[in-house]
Amino acid sequence: MKKNEEIIIDIIDHLRPFLINDGGDVEFVKYENNNVYIKMTGACANCHMLDLTLKEGIEAAIKSEVPEVKEVINIS
Repeated sequence: MKKNEEIIIDIIDHLRPFLINDGGDVEFVKYENNNVYIKMTGACANCHMLDLTLKEGIEAAIKSEVPEVKEVINIS
């Protein structure tokens, strides 16, 4: 059985091509205390849609597979 961190990385890797198509990217940083830390880069780093992408895209996808996750946090 996969560990939560492996599942989270798989989900992020699955979402990356969509972000790359828009000129951005996302990097997994760490999973700690049920929080996922990521770094949005490229066009995503300064996009006005960042919060929406983060919460309703990445966070929602991760929480659907790993319900223990409290929050996905972008570190810049």
